[in-house]
Amino acid sequence: MAGAVPAAGPDRAAEAPVRAPSRPGLAEIRTVTARVKPVADTVVLTGDVQAKFLSNISFRVSGKIAERKVEVGDHVAADTVMARLEPQEQKVNLDTAQAALVSAEAQLTQARLTFERQKTLMRSGYTTRSAYDQAEQTLRTTQAAVESAQAALGTAREQLSYTDLTPGVAGIVTARNAEAGQVVQAGQTVFTLAQDGPRDAVFTVSETLLAVPPESKQVEIVLQSNPAVRTTGTVREISPAIDPNSGGVRVKIGLDRVPPEMGLGAVVIGRGRFRPQDAVTLPWSALFRWQDGPAVWVLDPATRTVQPRPVRIARYAGSALVLAGGVEGGEQVVSAGIQLLRPGQEVAVVGEGAL
Repeated sequence: MAGAVPAAGPDRAAEAPVRAPSRPGLAEIRTVTARVKPVADTVVLTGDVQAKFLSNISFRVSGKIAERKVEVGDHVAADTVMARLEPQEQKVNLDTAQAALVSAEAQLTQARLTFERQKTLMRSGYTTRSAYDQAEQTLRTTQAAVESAQAALGTAREQLSYTDLTPGVAGIVTARNAEAGQVVQAGQTVFTLAQDGPRDAVFTVSETLLAVPPESKQVEIVLQSNPAVRTTGTVREISPAIDPNSGGVRVKIGLDRVPPEMGLGAVVIGRGRFRPQDAVTLPWSALFRWQDGPAVWVLDPATRTVQPRPVRIARYAGSALVLAGGVEGGEQVVSAGIQLLRPGQEVAVVGEGAL
């Protein structure tokens, strides 16, 4: 199929595409020359803001919850009472410890008087050494009993204070796992608290992106709902295992500065740049499926025939494919007209595109 050049002045003739005539029936294609060049991919991911530190808040003693005083989303101070247990058992223990201390102190008073009397008699010679030693031993025993009772009373008071659940740190309640009337065990999580302070932007990243270290650990973080709100962060933690639910790897970016608009759960966009790598890139239009895998048509300039070539795709970069193998630099790949091609078919090249 021959094309005629329209009659025009010198400028029109210079602008007209020059195309070699082809034989009738040949498939017309366009090609690109595969070139190896450095490819630095800018990755854009969507994640959310999470607290750097999460605390599981639980009672130190077992009991029945009498009152729950906070809701999910509430901000609490370090000394805020979040819940309270029924304190009857702890009060009984406290009363028992107080009574034991009073008894021990009374015995100590009696032992001290007996010892003082024996000491006076010993100086006058009206008692035996054995009686004096027995009085001294009884005094020391009752002194130890008083100290033990005082320690038990302190423990009972401390146990009573544990019926009030306080977080110990300021933060926001993110989860509630128990209700009033429920019996809980010591150490059982009742609330989850996101501590005030540092924040992370958490993303789920494809495992292939982490095969090569990034060019910089600095990541730009932008608030999705308001792109004017932005900050930067540094890669703080990369999960050593793949998340079975998402199939990706969790990456935590520690935010250098936390704008007020970036609260917990805020959706953010992260932009990071990876280190350049030499690779062959091709346009998407060159790709097709061959024998249940990705492939491209490669042109043999000598015979002007095409053959399918399986390829391995490293990643997708905008409008181009970054190949991990299958095509070498300098080879001509069909970029347009691939729909009706077959192996060994002779073709007519009507132009070459550029990447």
